[in-house]
Amino acid sequence: MGGDWTGAGLPPVAAARIAEVRGSGTWSSALSTGEFAALRAVGFEPVGQVMGSAVYHVARSGRYWGYHDCLYGGVRFAFSGAPAPIALSGRGAPSAGLVEVLDRARRSALDRMTAECSALGGDGVVAAQLTVAPFVAQPHCLEFKVIGTAVRAAGTVRAPQPFTCHLDGQGFAKLVTAGWVPVELLYGMSVGVRHDDYGTRAQTRSWRNTEVGGWTELVQAVRSDARAHLSAQTGRRGGDGVILSGGRLRVWGESCMRRSNDDQTDHVAEATLLGTTVARFAARKAPPRTLTVMPLDPERRRRTMRRTATDTR
Repeated sequence: MGGDWTGAGLPPVAAARIAEVRGSGTWSSALSTGEFAALRAVGFEPVGQVMGSAVYHVARSGRYWGYHDCLYGGVRFAFSGAPAPIALSGRGAPSAGLVEVLDRARRSALDRMTAECSALGGDGVVAAQLTVAPFVAQPHCLEFKVIGTAVRAAGTVRAPQPFTCHLDGQGFAKLVTAGWVPVELLYGMSVGVRHDDYGTRAQTRSWRNTEVGGWTELVQAVRSDARAHLSAQTGRRGGDGVILSGGRLRVWGESCMRRSNDDQTDHVAEATLLGTTVARFAARKAPPRTLTVMPLDPERRRRTMRRTATDTR
């Protein structure tokens, strides 16, 4: 890629690939025949496959660095009856820093895909697939990658900024036909940590079937917080609502960093949501039809018909 790229704009390899596509006069996509036909039916056509990626080293990710701090003050008392709180990223817990860096990585990948779309003369990207995966053979590194198909409207009016969406060709066509347009692909995330307090430990060791209340609260809280994180981004570019693509919940146990010298544990929950903001567009309304009313009385009907015939001469 060369040593002179600063991270802004397209990487040199991507710029060379885009130049080759534009010079060839052909385009590629991952669209099916049905998706291609649906796009053409609403006045769009593909201009090329586009992608963006970003590899981030997530520092302070180890056990003693603080991202997964449960914030439970009663942890030093093994039999404390005080319930443990839920340390949520959306409420300023230490995990907020982790969510921030992952959100920045996601935006970098999307911005690079959008830049490729603009370079191809596209108005937006459909069928965008965002993946997050560990970088091969490198601990604490994650790759954010997003791939989609850039499309261009047949008209002369251009959007000020390309849209991005997870909708496939048919879904995009249905959205446009219904009077809506996609705006931006969004990624909502939340991380919550809860200490396995005395009440939780007692419930998990019970001989009876019983709800583990603390863990129920944990998963409910992180799902709600992820939705709030997604909703907070909705109006950034004028979106009216969000169409969800999917969600994921991961839960795992961690040794409590506040009591590293014994076997006390925390549980960490991570919720992620993927969706597309949409906005309604105004179409020109058809003029209202004039309602013709004919009287039922025969004599009045004849007079009305004669008067109408005279007015139209």
